[in-house]
Amino acid sequence: MAAKIKKGDTVVVMRGKEKGKTGEVIRVLRDKNRVVVKNVNFVKKHVKEIPGVREGGIYEFEAPIHISNVMLVCPKCGKPTRVGFRMVQEGDTLRKYRFCKKCGENIDLVRERVKK
Repeated sequence: MAAKIKKGDTVVVMRGKEKGKTGEVIRVLRDKNRVVVKNVNFVKKHVKEIPGVREGGIYEFEAPIHISNVMLVCPKCGKPTRVGFRMVQEGDTLRKYRFCKKCGENIDLVRERVKK
């Protein structure tokens, strides 16, 4: 199944302590149904020093958020929206697009197949 949220998408957090924050998706963890969003859900981790490899200390990084807690921001209308898929037949080519369910505009091309 095609992903409704991809790396590089702008999303808004809908639930949790980071509710209302907007950021760009850095990574998508498909097996765990989570996404890592830039500058959202920062956590601190105490790390022991490994000589010659890394310094010890307190590191801050973005933790993954469950994919159901974020919503894609449509690039056309600028509003948080649900994502749908649309198949379009153009000549002998079959194209699959992601589209915004609020404004109905295509977001991007997912797949393209040429029928023989």
